Amino acid sequence: MYVTHDQTEAMTLGDRIVIMKDGYIQQIGTPQDVFNHPSNLFVAGFIGMPVMNFFDAQLKREQNKYFVEVGGIKVELSPEKEERLLKNDVQSQPVTLGVRPEHTDVADKGITAKVEVAEMMGSSVHLHVNANGRDVIIIVPTIDMKGNYNLGDTVHFTFDGKVAHVFSKETEKNLEF
Repeated sequence: MYVTHDQTEAMTLGDRIVIMKDGYIQQIGTPQDVFNHPSNLFVAGFIGMPVMNFFDAQLKREQNKYFVEVGGIKVELSPEKEERLLKNDVQSQPVTLGVRPEHTDVADKGITAKVEVAEMMGSSVHLHVNANGRDVIIIVPTIDMKGNYNLGDTVHFTFDGKVAHVFSKETEKNLEF
């Protein structure tokens, strides 16, 4: 057993990791499982660099399909996510939506944001933007860039439904699990 407060160290050294908060276990799993399937908002915000982006959103259930609505866009969740939400009989509700910076895509249309900082990181640019009053980080691979990003530029971004995480506003737990 190895104890550390450094999440990168835990993720690279551990076969299984335990995330704790205030003396209580939040999640136990492989590093990949904890990264891909965070059990709650704390784990989602703790694991990953840069940290996960969070949005106020609406989860919509339309028969056996689920969508998230945020920033003027509607994204259908993946069949795997829909299956887990159906199993838990999750109904339409306000949620906290989580999307990792590396899972966001600059697009011609989508959620509108203003560039506040563009950090060149070598193989990617970390765009720090403001979207609906929220600080959001978008990782743009330099190979996909169509030009430079400057302070004040308007950009649009979106994400795929397979990478969206939906958390209960009340319990902060991932509604899939």
